[in-house]
Amino acid sequence: MDNRKEQIVSLTLELIRKKGYVAISYDDISKKLGVTKASIHYHFEKKEDLAIALTGKLHKSFERLVLSTKDVSMPVEEKINQFITKQFELGGDAICPLSSLQTDYESLPEAVQQRVQVLSQFEFTSWVDVLTEAQKEGIVNSYVNTESLAYAVLSCIKGGMQYNRVLSKNIIPQVVDQINRLIRC
Repeated sequence: MDNRKEQIVSLTLELIRKKGYVAISYDDISKKLGVTKASIHYHFEKKEDLAIALTGKLHKSFERLVLSTKDVSMPVEEKINQFITKQFELGGDAICPLSSLQTDYESLPEAVQQRVQVLSQFEFTSWVDVLTEAQKEGIVNSYVNTESLAYAVLSCIKGGMQYNRVLSKNIIPQVVDQINRLIRC
């Protein structure tokens, strides 16, 4: 991806975290980058094309995270901490970009909906995998359904980001503490 194209995708990612997909426009992007809307259309003919590039970037980011935790010598607790930390980093000072796209799901073009589904499933499955590994090591109780736990953990992370933003108060350490307690119940 060339530099301008990457700048557009990165800025769009930031705007989606703060405003949502539906609320952003090429005008917003062009003003922030100091370029014409035509320049953005040159790289992404339609907003749908930009959203597809954005979901691709998010998917690669999640893939890198999962690959970084495939090292069998890495303790599963460290893997869990990396998953939690990375998800909060993706949200930045706003909300998770995938959550933002999920919120706007019904308004997304079909091709983007499909990518959001794939990305959501990948994120969920990655959490199930790491929690199942934690269960095998006795960190998660054997009677716990790891799929249900993955839904709960993801909901805590994403909800924590939203409350953090709305309350303008750093509640992330408290959320992380409670997620760790939830996992070890």
